[in-house]
Formats: sequence, C-alpha cells, structure tokens
Amino acid sequence: MSKAKGLNLKKGTVRNAATYSIVIAAYVIITILSSTGSLKRSTQGLLVPVCCYIVMALSLNLTVGVLGELSLGHAGFMSIGAFTGVIVSMSLSAVIPSAGLRIFIAIVAGMIIAAFAGFLIGIPVLKLRGDYLAIVTLAFGEIIKELINCLLVGIDENGLHFIFNPTGSKTVEDLALSETGKVIIKGAQGATGTQTIANFTAGFILILVTLFIILNFVDSRTGRAVLAIRDNRIAAESCGINITKYKMIAFVISASIAGAAGALYGMNYSNLTSTKFDFNTSILVLVFVVLGGLGNMLGSIIAATVLYVLPEALREFSSYRMLMYAIVLILVMLATNNPKVKNLLSKVIPTRKKKEGARK
Repeated sequence: MSKAKGLNLKKGTVRNAATYSIVIAAYVIITILSSTGSLKRSTQGLLVPVCCYIVMALSLNLTVGVLGELSLGHAGFMSIGAFTGVIVSMSLSAVIPSAGLRIFIAIVAGMIIAAFAGFLIGIPVLKLRGDYLAIVTLAFGEIIKELINCLLVGIDENGLHFIFNPTGSKTVEDLALSETGKVIIKGAQGATGTQTIANFTAGFILILVTLFIILNFVDSRTGRAVLAIRDNRIAAESCGINITKYKMIAFVISASIAGAAGALYGMNYSNLTSTKFDFNTSILVLVFVVLGGLGNMLGSIIAATVLYVLPEALREFSSYRMLMYAIVLILVMLATNNPKVKNLLSKVIPTRKKKEGARK
C-alpha cells in the first residue's frame, strides 16, 4: 500500500512539474519572440488578457472541477478585483512611482476584497446544491455588476471620496474633489483614465502563483477533504468532515484568485466598465474549464489560451469568424467525448480523477 502511495505521489509530482515547465517554456518563447519583434502588435496586446483568463479558468476549476459545484457568477469576483485594483493603483500613483510594486499591492488588495465577497456570498450559496447553486451564483454575479454601476469614486489630497448612487441622481461633482482631484470611477461609465501598468511578466508570475496555490491545496489534507466531499458527500459527512467549512475554504480561495486576475485585467485597460464582467464572461470561463477537463489544471491553461486567441486568429475571416469559432468548439467537444480520444489524452495528461482512482 505504501509503495503504491509513493508511486502515486511521484506521478503527481511529475505531472505538476510538467505543468510548471510548460508555463515557463511558453513564457521564455513568447518573451524571445516579443523582444525580436516577431510578434504582431495585436498579438502582444492579447498576452495580458490571456494570462488573466488562464488564472480565471484555474480558479473556476477549483470550484467546478475540484469542489464539484457549478458557479455561474465567477465574473462577479473578477469585476470586484478589477475595480479594486484600479482604485488602489490610481490612489498610489503619486506615492509609489514603481509600477511593479503598485501591481503587487493592487493584486493583493483585489484578492482580499474578492475573498471577503466570496465569504459573504458563500454563506447562503453553499447551503444549496446543483442547479439551485448555479442560479444563485448567477444572480449574485449580476448584482455585483449593478452595484459597481452605482459607484462614484475619486481621489484628491484629502484621500478617497466614495458615493453610492443607486438612483442615478448624483454626479462626479458631488464627490467634492479639489482642483487637483481625479475621478477614478464614474458610475455606469466605469473607470476612465487608468494608467495601464499591467505587463506580461506580471501575468506570468500570477499564473505560477495560482498554480502553486491550487496544486498544493489539492494535495493537502484540506484538498483531500474537498475531493471526498465532491466524490461522495454522504460518506464524507459520515466520516466527520465538516461539509460547509471545507466548501467555504475552496470557494473563498477560488474567489480570491479570480479577484487577483481581475486586478491585473483592470490595470491593462485605460477604460473599463462593469458590463465587461457579465454573464457571458462567466460562461466563457466555464467553457475553458469544461473543454480543458474538470480538475485538469494544465487542460484549463491550454483551453483558455487557445479559445481566447482563436477569435483573433480568425479575424481575417470577418463576419464568419464567430461561426467558425462555434464550429471549432463543437468539434472539440465531440472529440474530447470520444472514448478513444479520452483514452489517448489520459495517457498524455493524467487527470486528477485517475490519480484518485489509483489511490483506491
């Protein structure tokens, strides 16, 4: 038994090392191509968003693939992180000239606020299961988007000025900013005039940190408890596992990582509105997770990269590109559900479920 356990542990370590190696190799290759001018300007503009969506896919895979709960409001946590990151970054621009340090602080702030929001939402949501949980998370995602639309935020030498404007009767003048003050968020118009300090290196580091957090969490005692809840809730509860506690831990970690992705995403655009983080964004990230494989982190990275870049690669086909994109999605789904293809992929990329089955 101990020999088999050691073999499984070694396989898991090899798989994790392969995932890190692929990400690092991709970063080195892209950096070399970018420095030599081999990448188009449009392609370089996709690097940071791709990193953000990879992190989003990894975080959602923790909820859907590892925890086994369907969440349709994950973009809400991304929006919280995005606007928190923008506020923090703009507020510190005069105090901290270093872009790298501001990115770090903004990402940490986005993680903390998104984690807190995930905890509050998780209290009522995690008592539900299946379709009910999916519908409620969808509702919370839309609520978060509308709440951000009601925010007016500005900064001057006296600090931050906030106004919550649900009726729409207030304007930026009501912030009472000084002459040197700056408006950061203008309600439904979103954040404008943001300094775009995000870069590909920060995105690469964020991916590595996300992988480190998730892979170590899944292999930890807490992660094994979460997997037990996913596989058999009744059996896990009968063994004394606190269902609510472990579900909350996984959900909050997932929300915080989504907030980090949102913070980096927000600092990549000079103008950002909450409509960017609607239901369609949550579904897009869910597609990345499903096509990459539930519980398969490397699959999520590959799926997010390919499916985000694909529409841009098909741009030359003009109005037919989204049709071709949909056809590719259908073909990929048919291929990945083919038993022969599944068997082949399982040999190349061992999944978490296969590893758990070997342990048994």
